[in-house]
Amino acid sequence: MRFSITREALLRPLALVAGVVERRQTLPVLSNVLIQVDQDQVALTGTDLEVELIGRTAASQVEVPGAVTVPARKLMDICKSLPDQAELQFSLEEGRAVLRSGRSRFTLSTLPVAEFPNIEDSAGDVELSLPRGTLKHLIDSTSFAMAQQDVRYYLNGMLLELRSNLVRTVATDGHRLAVCSRPAEIQVEPARKLIVPRKGVLELVRLLDDSDEPVTLTLSASHVRAHTGDFTFTSKLVDGKFPDYERVVPRGGDKVFIADRTELRQVLSRTSILSNEKYRGVRLHLQEGNLQVMANNPEQEEAEENVAVEYGGETLEIGFNVGYLIDVLGVIGEDRVQMTLADSNSSALMEEPGGGDALYVVMPMRL
Repeated sequence: MRFSITREALLRPLALVAGVVERRQTLPVLSNVLIQVDQDQVALTGTDLEVELIGRTAASQVEVPGAVTVPARKLMDICKSLPDQAELQFSLEEGRAVLRSGRSRFTLSTLPVAEFPNIEDSAGDVELSLPRGTLKHLIDSTSFAMAQQDVRYYLNGMLLELRSNLVRTVATDGHRLAVCSRPAEIQVEPARKLIVPRKGVLELVRLLDDSDEPVTLTLSASHVRAHTGDFTFTSKLVDGKFPDYERVVPRGGDKVFIADRTELRQVLSRTSILSNEKYRGVRLHLQEGNLQVMANNPEQEEAEENVAVEYGGETLEIGFNVGYLIDVLGVIGEDRVQMTLADSNSSALMEEPGGGDALYVVMPMRL
């Protein structure tokens, strides 16, 4: 194998593919990136057996096509440290990969290409296309609410619901819930519900931007594949039943207030400094025209802030984990936020005033 390529042409796909590769692996070959060279195209593949990403880029010149696996992190660190616009020459010599650029030369260990696993190609039964920006918005609006290492493994991911003319993402960690829906020109009969694992969600969103360029999704019983531009992303699906999120959304709350989103977020952030480090609880005292936010901690320190709100109902005091409220305020796109409450023991509903394409449910805390 021998080919040359510019640093820039290699670096972007390599950086994305290397993100999939885990540092600590049970199989040594999983720390490597597979490089396949054919005609003038270079394909880079990284996998951790759950998520696979293939990035394609153009070579400047291909003398001898071939394939090799080399350590992903080391190759990326070498490319990053080389000067801009550098030309890289790759070759395979005596079982090792040699990388030359200018007066630099690096020799990397390789592992057999035959050992590199690929996620089995299960036949997809549904294929559909969405604008990249739509899918990115859906993921960005909800991914923060995914659980991280919950024993309820189906919460460590995101529900992707596809039905005719609608796409919806849902995430929950049992304490909060995020739901976002967007209309889409797709036909899916019957409706499909997939749970994409957390790592798959975080890697997929790195491939997306706000454009209307298409991303093609192929769904099978155990995998989802996304193809966009020069990248093909495949993820195993979580086998489990996602909770019935519609039952969790509170109905009939009669205390509705509207606040300036940025101001409320700053008030909560300042108050959180003196909240209990373990539980992060703050108390909200809602009264006509004003929301009082209070926090204290075991060192007897206290914080108290007031923020003007649009509200004319009864007074209410309720406690929340302040981090959950701040997370929601960080993803709502409008300048103002609407919060609906019923009583001190019921979950709060947060959304854009008048409702938008996303809604958020936060469970209260006893303080």
